Amino acid sequence: TMSSSKTLLVLENFIAGRFVPCSSYIDSYNPSTGDVYCRVPDSGKEEVEAAVRAAKDAFPIWSSKSPLERSQILNKLADLIERDLEVFAQAESKDQGKTITFARTVDIPRAVYNFRFFASSILHHTTECTEMAAAGCLHYTSRTPVGIAGLISPWNLPLYLLTWKIAPAIACGNTVVAKPSEMTSVTAWMMCKLFEKAGISHGVVNMVFGTGSKVGEAIVCHPDVPLISFTGSTLTAQRITEKSAPHCKKLSLELGGKNPALVFDDADLNQCIPATVRSSFANQGEICLCTSRIFVQKGIYNEFLKRFVEETKKWKVGNPSDPTVDMGALISKEHLEKVRNYVKKAQAEGARILCGEGVDSLSLSAGNQKGYFMLPTVITEIKDESCCMQEEIFGPVTCVVAFDTEEEVIERANGVKYGLAATVWSSNVSRVHRVAQRLQSGLVWTNCWLVRDLNLPFGGMKASGVGREGAKDSYEFFTEVKTITIKH
Repeated sequence: TMSSSKTLLVLENFIAGRFVPCSSYIDSYNPSTGDVYCRVPDSGKEEVEAAVRAAKDAFPIWSSKSPLERSQILNKLADLIERDLEVFAQAESKDQGKTITFARTVDIPRAVYNFRFFASSILHHTTECTEMAAAGCLHYTSRTPVGIAGLISPWNLPLYLLTWKIAPAIACGNTVVAKPSEMTSVTAWMMCKLFEKAGISHGVVNMVFGTGSKVGEAIVCHPDVPLISFTGSTLTAQRITEKSAPHCKKLSLELGGKNPALVFDDADLNQCIPATVRSSFANQGEICLCTSRIFVQKGIYNEFLKRFVEETKKWKVGNPSDPTVDMGALISKEHLEKVRNYVKKAQAEGARILCGEGVDSLSLSAGNQKGYFMLPTVITEIKDESCCMQEEIFGPVTCVVAFDTEEEVIERANGVKYGLAATVWSSNVSRVHRVAQRLQSGLVWTNCWLVRDLNLPFGGMKASGVGREGAKDSYEFFTEVKTITIKH
């Protein structure tokens, strides 16, 4: 109806410091109600072309600023986002379906911290110097910004993961053409309103909204964008790799995971159970670091399962804006369908669903009946070969299976194409070190989950990605190194 379309939020691209309307738009849904609540530009080649031009024009001035000047601007931007933290958190929750609590305590504070962290780290990098006295030569390295960074971020942690790319890119002196997910573009658009006040000159950060197949492709294929940082699916990353190969682009790819938890007989279950419930279902299971395969040693298997299901059943699912809710809505109707199908496949294979989808009933308030909700679901008696144990589901579904020996569980944990994160639960220190060494995984947490130090490398092995990001790693990715030799 006409009357309701007036209230829809309409986003615009942000190019060369100005908001620019688009000729066509995509509907974006509120996952907790199933209603269209926002219109996102359906941009393409033309808009990307304009953004690249703006980024090119802005590069000489931005890249010649001192790290300190850029640092002050990044800190100012962090202050402005923090000042509006509550508005950002509400927008993120409404747009993505995550609980207001998660957006308020994780997403937006982390977005603020991403800017503060790189504002600080950029001041502390040094370059190398070596002497060859016999040859009368001195060698040193210098690092310079690469140019225009193409940044493509996903829908699960929208502002959090977008700023994890933008902050190091501009801190290092690059300019940016960014594409958030078309399903969750609101907070990116809101952030653009703060750039001018923070002192970010026009064209330094350009935001082009739209689909991967149109905008993402145009960014990846553009000859003037030498560097692509992407977070998303392995499938899309393969396409990015192919498309960018003719241009020899620098790639950083943070992809999916099928992350195991290894729970040994001597684990402290009082800590392990609540943490593993959280690592399985936080943010509706829509975090690339979520646990989806839980291997429990035979001696404690029955006790673990009983307690794990009890804790899972306590999780409250419903309206994301209710502060007492533990889990909100999944991102889209299609995604909910995909996640449910995995549970159906498990059932067809003879696995047991202990709680959640198809077992317990979900009661929702009137306004949320059409939302994309699903209960946290625990599957057991499932084979390692099952697609539910091999493929990334990216929803509130986890599988619990038993194991006998340390040797066996390491082999099984490594038996997937992914290698992003793993957790190990044991009170035996030497076992913890031994197992952590042998897991094919970019990140291993022991007796905890998702404790992050941004100084350290972040990224995955195997199909979970290429490259690492972190203080030093991001600096290396977002700059070019040059070796200079002086004969004296």
